[in-house]
Amino acid sequence: MRLRELLRDTLTAEELESLPSGFDVVGDIAILEIPDAFRPKETAIGTVVLANLKHVKVVVAKDEPHSGELRTRTVRHLAGEQRTTTMHKESGVVLEVDVESMYFSPRLSHERLRIASLIKPGERVLVMFSGCGPFPLVIARNAKPSEVVAVELNPAAHQYALRNAARNKAKQVRCMQGDVREVVPALGSFDRVVMPHPEGGEDFLDIALPAVKRNGALHFYDFLEESEIPQAAQKVKQAGNAAGREVQVLGSTVCGQIGVRRYRVCVDALVE
Repeated sequence: MRLRELLRDTLTAEELESLPSGFDVVGDIAILEIPDAFRPKETAIGTVVLANLKHVKVVVAKDEPHSGELRTRTVRHLAGEQRTTTMHKESGVVLEVDVESMYFSPRLSHERLRIASLIKPGERVLVMFSGCGPFPLVIARNAKPSEVVAVELNPAAHQYALRNAARNKAKQVRCMQGDVREVVPALGSFDRVVMPHPEGGEDFLDIALPAVKRNGALHFYDFLEESEIPQAAQKVKQAGNAAGREVQVLGSTVCGQIGVRRYRVCVDALVE
C-alpha cells in the first residue's frame, strides 16, 4: 500500500500531493521520508502507518541520508517499539539489520537475486562494501560458489555480517573487516567481483579490477541522473584502460530509482 493511500483520511489532498508516496519496510520497521513541512504531523502519520500495516511494529523517519565512510544515518522514532534493529527476510536468507548503524536497502532484493543467478558453480566471489551481508548471503543461498569473501569497513555492520553468516549456516562466506584498499590486494583473484557501493564506487575500480581473474566478471554500481546513465559504462572502460585490462561491457541494468530522474545503475562487465 502506498503512503498516500494510508493517509488519505489524515492529510488534505494538497498535503498528500507534496508527500513522498513510497517508503521502505525493513523487517518490521517502516522507514518514512517526511519533509520538514510535515514535522508537526509526523507522529500522527507514524501512528496511522503503524495501525494499518499489521506486520510493522516500528515506524521511523529518515533524519538524514546515509553519509560518511561508514554509511550510517540517524532516524526519528514516530510510533511503535523503541528500537532500530530488526530481522529481515529475503530470498531464503534471514538478516539482522540495524537501520541506523549501517547501509541496507530492501529495494536491492531483486538485484541481489539477479547477481546470484549469474554465478556459476564453483566460482570464487568477492563482495566489496558488503554491509551486514545481504549480497554474500543471498549469493551463498541461491548459487553454488566455492567461496564468497565479504569486505566491510564499518565495524558494526561487520559484526552483524558475522552473526548473519552463522545464522544462515553460510560456511562458504568469509567476512572481513577493513578498508578494501588494504584488505583486497592480499586476497588473490576472483571469478567475480561485486561492488555494491551506494555512491562513489568509481574511486575503488583501481582496487577491484586487479582482483578479477582473466575473463572474470565485474559488477559496478553507480548513482546517476537519467541523462548520465551511459557514463557508468564509460567509467568502467576508462578504469580498465588505466589498469591495463581489456573490459567488455555486457550491459547496464537500472536497478532502482533513488530520486527524481536519478537512478541506481549496475554495469556488468567481462574483464579480459
